[in-house]
Amino acid sequence: MSLKKADARRPLPQPPAAMVEVALSVNGTLRRFTTDTRTTLLDALREELKLTGTKKGCDHGQCGACTVLVDGVRINSCLTLAVMHDGDEVTTIEGLGTPDQLHPMQRAFVRHDGYQCGYCTPGQICSAVAVLDEIAAGVPSHVANDLSAKPQLSNAELRERMSGNICRCGAYSNIAEAITEVAEAKG
Repeated sequence: MSLKKADARRPLPQPPAAMVEVALSVNGTLRRFTTDTRTTLLDALREELKLTGTKKGCDHGQCGACTVLVDGVRINSCLTLAVMHDGDEVTTIEGLGTPDQLHPMQRAFVRHDGYQCGYCTPGQICSAVAVLDEIAAGVPSHVANDLSAKPQLSNAELRERMSGNICRCGAYSNIAEAITEVAEAKG
């Protein structure tokens, strides 16, 4: 075996981790922690802050299990670095409600059996909350016929807006019923 082949198998030395302090307002509480600059927001929430409600699914931004709200906008927390959100307001499933006082969307998911196995549920609920906020704010989607008209909560609209959240149990109709119930209650 040549020396070149032996060297090719040896791992390259890694530079030392760059550690920085990050301050996030998570579920209404200022949280400061020191983390590697390469740490995703998802890993910071789960590992640094011990908020395990947000799930790690595909780790590629394709399943939506890691969906959280950052400054009121839903994002896939596996695709963004914690340091990018220094000073931001982050809402996880733990910040929407408590076991004694569930958020209306959480209650609707329970009533309509929208949680099935439960793995995707935190991301689904955070996304559903954001969907209703987007519609209320008049933000159009790709299925809108008229971009200047106020979006209506239709089946096509819901399916489009929730398309980034995958449920392997197939509870989509139950999830849609839960979202619709909350939307109708809001008026």
